[in-house]
Amino acid sequence: MTHKRIFGAVAVLVGGLLSGEEAVRFDHKVRQDFFAGIAGDKVALARGMKTTEEVLIKNPDHAEALVWHGSGLYSQAGEMFRNGGDQAKGMELFMKGQQEMDRAAALEPKSIGVRIPRGATYLTSTRFMGNAPFVKPLVEKGLSDYQAAYEIQKEDLDKLGVHPLGGIAVRIG
Repeated sequence: MTHKRIFGAVAVLVGGLLSGEEAVRFDHKVRQDFFAGIAGDKVALARGMKTTEEVLIKNPDHAEALVWHGSGLYSQAGEMFRNGGDQAKGMELFMKGQQEMDRAAALEPKSIGVRIPRGATYLTSTRFMGNAPFVKPLVEKGLSDYQAAYEIQKEDLDKLGVHPLGGIAVRIG
């Protein structure tokens, strides 16, 4: 499966599971740019990063902006690693991306808008990392994010449509 297909599947999952109270959810402001960017559109990723950076300048504790920005850094690191770029810079971005995503989850541990993007980033990216010792903790974080998302929404699953349930027609009850 290609990176584009995997990230496309993640786009559907993230888009379907996120729910929020804001008139315009934060993920709606940035996710298309990030999905396109992660799939290779550098202009779109730069635009998404700029949007999150503008929010973070005003509010460094904006957890959703932080998780998306961290995911973008993480993606940039992966690009460097895959294409033989500056490996030291790649590791710096990789670590900073993780720190931002983990900080976002610590700031808002019960936010679907934080837990799903972080979980999707970790679970999708670790598929390409082999058996390095740092992979297992990332997978565990990703799984814990999806478990948290389930716990947050479990009482309302019967109110969610097919798409938010993962695209599978499920009858509850």
